[in-house]
Amino acid sequence: MSGRPESNSPSEAEYPPAEYGLLDVSVTNVIHSAHYGYIYCMALLNNDGKEKDGGSGGVQLATGSGDETVKLWDCTLKGPVCVHEFECAQGAVLALVAQNETIYAGCQDGYVKVLDLETKTLVRTIIVQEGIDILSMSMIGSDLYTCSADGWIKCWSASFDCTASWQGHNGIILSSFIDVKRPNSARLVTGGNDNYIKVWEVDPPKPRKEDRRLLPKSHDSESFTDTMTYALSKFISIPSVSCTSSHTEDCRQAAIWLKKCLNQLGAHTSLLPTGEGKNPLVLGIFSGTKGDKPKPRVLFYGHYDVIPAPRQGWSSDPFTLTGRNGYLYGRGVTDNKGPIIAVACAAADLLSRRALGCDLVFLIEGEEECGSTGFRETVGRYKDAIGDIDAILVSNSTWIGEDKPCITYGLRGVIHCELEISSNHPDLHSGVEGGAVVEPMFDMVRLLASLTDGQRTVQIPGFYDHVRPQTEEEKELYKLLSNVTRRPAASLSSRWREPSLTLHTIEVSGPKNATVIPGLVKSQVSVRIVPDQDLDTITKALVAHLESSFEILQSPNNLRVTVEHVADWWLGNLDDHWFQSLESAVQDVWGVAPLRIREGGSIPSVPYLEKEFGCHALHLPMGQSSDQAHLPNERLSLKNLHKGKAVVEMFLLNIAENCIPNVH
Repeated sequence: MSGRPESNSPSEAEYPPAEYGLLDVSVTNVIHSAHYGYIYCMALLNNDGKEKDGGSGGVQLATGSGDETVKLWDCTLKGPVCVHEFECAQGAVLALVAQNETIYAGCQDGYVKVLDLETKTLVRTIIVQEGIDILSMSMIGSDLYTCSADGWIKCWSASFDCTASWQGHNGIILSSFIDVKRPNSARLVTGGNDNYIKVWEVDPPKPRKEDRRLLPKSHDSESFTDTMTYALSKFISIPSVSCTSSHTEDCRQAAIWLKKCLNQLGAHTSLLPTGEGKNPLVLGIFSGTKGDKPKPRVLFYGHYDVIPAPRQGWSSDPFTLTGRNGYLYGRGVTDNKGPIIAVACAAADLLSRRALGCDLVFLIEGEEECGSTGFRETVGRYKDAIGDIDAILVSNSTWIGEDKPCITYGLRGVIHCELEISSNHPDLHSGVEGGAVVEPMFDMVRLLASLTDGQRTVQIPGFYDHVRPQTEEEKELYKLLSNVTRRPAASLSSRWREPSLTLHTIEVSGPKNATVIPGLVKSQVSVRIVPDQDLDTITKALVAHLESSFEILQSPNNLRVTVEHVADWWLGNLDDHWFQSLESAVQDVWGVAPLRIREGGSIPSVPYLEKEFGCHALHLPMGQSSDQAHLPNERLSLKNLHKGKAVVEMFLLNIAENCIPNVH
C-alpha cells in the first residue's frame, strides 16, 4: 500500500503505488553467522557516551538467539563489533529488554536471566512459569512485565517478587510495549494470536529514594560538608542487606551507586564480579599528583552491605537518614557507609586542591556481614588491577568511650563451627521410647561440657600454649583504659587479648515440645584466638577434641563437625611510620593523643589483606561506643563524621610527606 487516500479517478488507478523510500543496509553492517541459531530479539542500549568494554561509547546492541546466548555489540562507525557474550544456558533467548546497567533475557521454558552489564555476570534467574516460553517483555521504571506463550502477564518488582499476574490473552502473547502518557500513569499494550491488541492501565512503581543527581555540583572545600551529608543520605536510602535474598538487587544497586559516586568525586572506578548470586566489589582509585619521588599507595577497605533493620525499636525509618541532636541516624551510618563517604570526600577534597600526594585505592565489598563470600578469590583474581599497596586503612569499629578518639591496633581471630549429632531413628515419643534409646540431646550436652571445666578454662589440648604473655607496657595501657571506661583492667584484657570459647545455639528437630525425643541436635560453637595462636593448629585441635570426646561416649549416634568460617587474629605495628602518621593526624585534628585500643571481635579481611599485599594495616575508628551498630537507632555524630574526614586528610598529607613506598 502506498498510504495515499482512496481515489475513484481511473487515471490514478492505472499507476502502481509510489514508494516512500528504500532502506539500504551497507555490506559493512552485515554480520554473517553472528549467532549459531535464529536471532529472535534485539535491544538498544544507549550508554550516553560512556566507554564500555573498550568500545567508543554511545549505542550498543544486544541480540538474543536460539543458540542460548545474548551478545553485546558496540555500534562503531566501522560496523558492529561483538564485545561480550552471555551464556544463558536455558534454551533459546526469545525476548530482551534493557534498562540502565541491566539486561533481562526471556528464555524458553519460562526463565528470565538478569544480566549485569558492568560486571558481565548473571545476577539472578527469575522462574516465571516452568515449561512456558517468555515471548515478550516490557519495563516501566523498575517493574518488569513478562508475557508468556500461555497468554499470562506477570509484573516483577525491583526485588524480583511477582506483584501481579493475570491472563491477558486466550492464546500466545506475541508482543508488548509500555506507553507512558502522564508521570503517574502508564499503559501496557499487548498483542496476541487471538486477534486482539489489548491496552492495560498499569501503575508505575514508586521511584527509588535516590535521584539522578548523585552529589551537589560544587566540590570546593567548604561544600564538602554538604556533599558528605547529601551522599550519605543517598547511600543509606538503599537497603543493601546482604544476608536476605530479597535485597540482592538492592545490594547491586548500592554497588552501582557507590561506583558512580566515587567516580564523580574523581576516582577511576569499576565493579569486580565475585560470582553468581554474590555482590560485586567496588574498586575506585584516586590518583595522586605526580612528583619527583614515588607516590605511596594506600588501600582503603570497607563494606557497603548492612544487616537487617526491623522497624521495631527505631525512632525513624532506618533507611532514611535522619538528623537529631547532632547525630545522623540510619542503618549503616556508622557500620560502614558513613566512614566510606568520609574517606571518599577526604580524598576528593585533597584532589580538588591538588594536594593528594598518594594514590588511594578503595576496595569496598558487599558480603562482609555474611562472611565475605568470594572476597579472597576476587582480590586474588584482580590483584593486578588493584596494584601494589604500601599500607591498608580500615574504619570499621567505634571508640571505647564517648569523648576520647582512639586507634584500634588489634583484633581477635575466630573459628565458627557447627556440631550435629543424629540417631538412626526419627523423632520419637518420650512416653513410648524414653529410656530405650540413646538420645542425641544427652550426647550433645556431654560433648559441649567437655569443652570447658568448672572454671571456664578451655579444655582443648594445647589451647593456651602459644598465647603471647602480657607485657608491662600493656598492663599500664589497660590501667589507663580502665580509668577512662570505668571497667576493670582484667575485663578489658579478657575481652581483647585472651582467647575464649562461646556456645551460641542448640537446635533440635521435630515440633520442639516436651514429649519428643529429637532425632537430630545441632549446636553452634565459636572460638576466639589471639596472638600467637596458630589458626590452623587451633582449628584442627578443636575438631580433634570434639571427635575424641564423642568417641569416649561410645554412642551409637553419629557426630558431624563442620568448620563454617575462620578468620585470623590481627595485631598492628605501633612503631612504624604509617601508624605514627595516623596517630599524629588524630592528635592534630582532635587536640589530644588517641587511645590505643584493641577489639574482641574479628574482621576477616584485615589479616588477609596484610598477607596478600605484604604490608601493614591501620584501623581508625570513627564512631563512638554508643553508636548502636547492628542495633535499632544506629547513629553517627556529625562532629565525628567531619573530624573523621579531617583526620584522613591529615593522614594522607602526612604519609605523602614522610612515608616511603615499600619495595615490591
